[in-house]
Amino acid sequence: MITTSHEQIDDINLDSTLRPQTFNEYIGQEKVKKNLEILIGAARHRKEPIEHVLLYGPAGLGKTTLANIIAKEMGVGIKTTSGPAIERVGDFGSILTNLSDGDILFIDEIHRLNKSIEEILYPAMEDFKLDIIIGKGPSARTIQLDLPKFTLIGATTKLGSLSNPLRNRFGAVHRLEFYTNGEIEKILERSSKILGTDVHKSGLQKIASCARQTPRVANRLLKRVRDFAQIHNHKTVDENIAQKALEMIDVDHIGLEPADKQILKTIIEKFGGGPVGLGTIAAATQEEIKTIEDVYEPYLLQIGFLARTPRGRMATELAYNHLGIKYINNTLL
Repeated sequence: MITTSHEQIDDINLDSTLRPQTFNEYIGQEKVKKNLEILIGAARHRKEPIEHVLLYGPAGLGKTTLANIIAKEMGVGIKTTSGPAIERVGDFGSILTNLSDGDILFIDEIHRLNKSIEEILYPAMEDFKLDIIIGKGPSARTIQLDLPKFTLIGATTKLGSLSNPLRNRFGAVHRLEFYTNGEIEKILERSSKILGTDVHKSGLQKIASCARQTPRVANRLLKRVRDFAQIHNHKTVDENIAQKALEMIDVDHIGLEPADKQILKTIIEKFGGGPVGLGTIAAATQEEIKTIEDVYEPYLLQIGFLARTPRGRMATELAYNHLGIKYINNTLL
């Protein structure tokens, strides 16, 4: 899916090229930036590591970028990993003991840490101690290792999935919001200059309107539009060129793809607009429940095309109108 906000393989090189390096280059999330700048300034004044930071919000909004900017502003190293990648306590212990004083440990998808890892993280975050159990049974004993004074930055798309003990150990918790079209245009303007692509303002506006209010999606669409323009020998990307490129990859004027529309049509045409359970939608569309819940549903909820109710999902009047289906009292005519 082109407009998914989750990172894909070809995003890695693109993100490293386009990723802002300073707060001045980072567009949007002004309140979060101001709070982090105060946190960093105070910590540098005291010559201490900053408090542990938790960043949460939908995928693709810049949590990893902010973690790297914090490390750069503090002048310290950063070690990056993810919750699912840490499988054994020994592996995590090795990561912690190899940090230096002041270093940042960034854990993406921190809500997916297993319980055994989470439990040794508590004393590590609070007291900078690592408890290790040696041996088994009656002869087992615990030794405690001193850890460097590090900062943990956690990122999650599901704040509610974090346990209270872990969540409460973060000194600063910040939510990243969806971007406005104006902010997305500024991001695209900066990215187009880095990529060496001449994009007219009308082209920036067109791409921004389809970017699902998410920088990662915007940069991915910009890359596809750039490729289209190069192949067809267009020196400047205007609204018309951007429109043709987006139509070629099946992205409509608000960023919906065929899979998004299939989900909405399934709810409307097969289940009278809902309410219908997520499992039933998944079976009818041959998509996984997790894919619908994590990839498609967030944006459909954000733009008001889908509603969650205690009885299931419902297509809204906005969804009917967008698909050109007449809506009267949630009944398909």
